[in-house]
Order: sequence, then C-alpha cells, then structure tokens
Amino acid sequence: MKRFFSDIKKFGNYLVYSARSELKAEVAGSFLSWLWWILDPMLYMLVYSFIAILIFNRPEPHFPVFVFVGLNCWQFFSKTLKASVSIISANRGIVTKVYLPKHMFVLSKMFVLAFKMFVSFALTAVFLVIDCVSGNPVQITFKILYLIPLFALLFLGTFAVSLFVMHFGVFVEDLSNVITVVLQLGFYVSGVFFSLENRLTGDLAILGKILTNVNPLAFIMADMRSVIIGGGELHLVAFAVWFVIASVAAILGIKLIYNFENSYVKVI
Repeated sequence: MKRFFSDIKKFGNYLVYSARSELKAEVAGSFLSWLWWILDPMLYMLVYSFIAILIFNRPEPHFPVFVFVGLNCWQFFSKTLKASVSIISANRGIVTKVYLPKHMFVLSKMFVLAFKMFVSFALTAVFLVIDCVSGNPVQITFKILYLIPLFALLFLGTFAVSLFVMHFGVFVEDLSNVITVVLQLGFYVSGVFFSLENRLTGDLAILGKILTNVNPLAFIMADMRSVIIGGGELHLVAFAVWFVIASVAAILGIKLIYNFENSYVKVI
C-alpha cells in the first residue's frame, strides 16, 4: 500500500489533467454541454415516475428525491464498471509507451463520474425546496453529514470492484457482456426507484431486509435516502462491515494489478 499512495502522489497531476480533459471533451462535443449531466438523471427520473405513479400507482414519499439519490449512486457505480472492462485497451497508446500505474485509469474515470454525480446531486436540493413549497417539507438535520461516510463507502467499493473488473477484462473478451447482464439484475435488486423493504412485505419482508443488507449498493442508497428524507441514522454496524470488506477488496485489487500490470501489454 505504500507504493500505491506513493504512486498517487507521483501521478496525481495525471489524474487531474485526464479527468479535466475528458470533461472538457464531453462539453465541447455536445450541444447542451454540461446540462446533460443534469438532464440525463432527470429524464430517467421522469420515466421511473411514469412507471411508479401511473402504472403501479405506488410512488415512494418525496419520489423525485428518492429516485435521484438512487439513480446518481447507481450510474456512478455502473458506468465505472462498464468503463473498467475495456479501460486498458482503451488506453493502449499510453500502456504500450510509458509506465503508468494501471489503477490510475480507474481513478481518472471515477473522478469524471463523481464530478458529474455531484453536479446532478444539486437537483436533490431543488426538489427538496419544491417539496417544502408544496407543503410536504423534509426536516434537514445534522444527520445529513452521514452522507460523507456513505459517499466514501460508495467510492471505495466502486474502486475495489472496478480493479477486479479491469484486470479480468484484459484477459476475458466476453466479460463486458457478462457485466451488462449482471448490472441489469443489480439495477432491480438494488431498489433504484423503489424501496425493497416497502415493496417486499408480508412473507417477503425478510427477503427485502436481506437484499438491502447483503447488497452494499442497496444499503448505501437506503441509508442516504433515510438521512436526507427521513432524518434517519446511519446503520453503523452494517457500514463498518461493508467498509472493512471494501477496504480489504481494494487492497487485494491493488496488489493484483501491480502483480500483473506488466503482462497487460502483451495481451492488448
């Protein structure tokens, strides 16, 4: 791990430059530029609102905020994983010419997606104000600060999983297809636009709790929503368990990349 932090310090300028360049390229190549960072989750929110309200007639309380929290977390996680599958081959020009720790590619992509996520998260505050004006206010308390460790867990867990996906993506060409299917399943079992515990009731209530606790992304989204909308508490025991698991996975992933990064050039 000492080498990892040394590399972060040494190649930190690359992370900033790479992330900034990608963001500028997206803005330059789009008619609506950075507005798409907000419009994308908003349009998805309208779609899921149509499904939940008009078809199932069972929207969650403060539904726009509820969906935005879930969508932003899910898109950050899923887009990082999808990019990580082919991120080595996508940066073939750099990999074959100069030495750069390969986890830097994942961190750079995460920086880009995290910036876009936080820009999009600003709409959460807008919808909270709308709820307040419409007579359905949310009591914001100091517990909103629990978002900080929850975001830290989201970043750490995403980084850990992405390292393994990046490594095996070099050697397994069909991994991108597998990841796509797994993410489709993960989207629904994570409760992005519905609450697992509220929807799975009766005999299925236990299943709802299990799915929320054994799925770290579902746990993060549920606690974020609880903190923002309901003024709830952070489930410290579950958080500590997942943070330890994510930390161990990240350490193993970093060691895996260091051990095999020289062989990536031969494969791509």
